[in-house]
Amino acid sequence: MVTIREHEFKQVIIRDSYNRRALQYTNKIISNLRKFGLTEDDIDISIEKITFRKAQASVSWYMLEEHLFFSYNGAGKFVENLAMVAEVMEYFTDMLSENKITPEKFVELFAEDNDILDQRKKAREIMGVEENSTDFEEIHKNYKKLSIEHHPDMPKGNTELFKKINNAHKVLRKELNEA
Repeated sequence: MVTIREHEFKQVIIRDSYNRRALQYTNKIISNLRKFGLTEDDIDISIEKITFRKAQASVSWYMLEEHLFFSYNGAGKFVENLAMVAEVMEYFTDMLSENKITPEKFVELFAEDNDILDQRKKAREIMGVEENSTDFEEIHKNYKKLSIEHHPDMPKGNTELFKKINNAHKVLRKELNEA
């Protein structure tokens, strides 16, 4: 079981027909968002050419005048990550359509900046980890070291860099604690 946004989801494991299943999960995401008047053109889902490789799956869309985004990178294959995105999207869109959550809560769950992927990439650079690292323990360890080293009260302290380090940690913590 995987906890995403304070809800439990069963990890999906796919052993064959990767491309076909990736297309099925893409269509599932689109059909769930269509319930709210969105069209295929309003939804952006990046599909990897080789769906059995390790890669992050993400979906972004505009709804209620907000940019909404969700990604998952906790599985071993892109298609499995896409399956988790589809499951999470189905769960929360069903909750919204059944009025179990308000539209405002839905937006709060998925609202992100337009350039969130660039922010995450820069945050990983600041933290000194690989571009696609999902090891929160390593990121947190580097955060502690960097924040102590660059704290404004320390001899080599730098307030601007300290703020960047804190912001980078916040961005990555939000991403990885969802996974």
